Amino acid sequence: MEQRSLLQRLHIDLPLLIGLLVLCGIGTVILYSAGGHDISVIYSQIIRLCMAFLMMLLIAQLPPAQLERWSLSIYLIGILLLLLVLFAGTIGKGAQRWLEIGGFSFQPSEIMKLAVPMVIAWYFSERPLPPSIVRIIIACFLITLPVLLIRQQPDLGTAFLVAVAGFSVLFIAGIRWRLIGGIVSFAALSTPVIWYFMHDYQKRRILTFLNPEQDPLGSGYHIIQSKIAIGSGGIYGKGWLNGTQSRLDFLPERSTDFIFSVFSEEFGFMGFLLLICVYLFIIARCLYIALHAQHTYGRLLGSGLALTFFVYIFVNVGMVTGQLPVVGVPLPLVSRGGTSMVTLMIGFGILMAIHTHRRLLSG
Repeated sequence: MEQRSLLQRLHIDLPLLIGLLVLCGIGTVILYSAGGHDISVIYSQIIRLCMAFLMMLLIAQLPPAQLERWSLSIYLIGILLLLLVLFAGTIGKGAQRWLEIGGFSFQPSEIMKLAVPMVIAWYFSERPLPPSIVRIIIACFLITLPVLLIRQQPDLGTAFLVAVAGFSVLFIAGIRWRLIGGIVSFAALSTPVIWYFMHDYQKRRILTFLNPEQDPLGSGYHIIQSKIAIGSGGIYGKGWLNGTQSRLDFLPERSTDFIFSVFSEEFGFMGFLLLICVYLFIIARCLYIALHAQHTYGRLLGSGLALTFFVYIFVNVGMVTGQLPVVGVPLPLVSRGGTSMVTLMIGFGILMAIHTHRRLLSG
């Protein structure tokens, strides 16, 4: 009883916390192998994880009603920061994505992964559902504005994830299937226009996705080596630290975007099933929390965050197996990372806030 009351006071959802700890544990184990057996990589990852869990705990203390009141302000601040990036952002790796304040660099686009679903949930929370055409158009504008600003950096991967986060909430709000079909048809017809405005490196990624063998030593090298690693793992894998593709430096970005390839080579199909089961458990718990939220804002935002988390996993696994173009999306809470990990954990903190404050109110 004392333990349960302590969890309630800290606003922690125990099943979700256990799932996250198991996932992060798996990620730390495989990162040691993917990072070249460098213990300093693990120390850095553990520090990032501690910061991320601390942020999750802090956000979980906020009542959902408070988050709802802050949603529009957070969104507007995020838009201002994105505009500031275009004029005063720090350039790195050929992209202008960072702001540096007091020696601390961060990507404002990461804020929008949470701000966009929050503002869409806020916009629909006090209005009748399913939404009317006019409200859907307004919601699409709120989503499209930050997506276009992020694309200008350029950062197609993050722009895609922000769009997914916003449209996930819009989908949960009850947008009609006929309208979804119309949007998909419009997007398909707009493909030539989208292609014209894409950067050259983005076009190369699409062409490589369609036929990676056309340039096996160039643009197609990454995905070919990734598929070799995944296939060579077989049913049970080669064993931890025994992956040849990563150990012999054939795999690119093996501790970030392509860490799933390292995992599959060392733990095989059975390891893949275990990892997917952990992910499915976390997603199921998030959907349970959203379903039992007391208010429309919590239901929309919680469901949107759960669906977005699923898309992160789907895109990364599809990317490294050659089923989707390479867009630079890390495997959630497994890949080495900093800002993206903190953003994800803040999202889980919001979910815990939605659930634990509900239990206190109803208890």
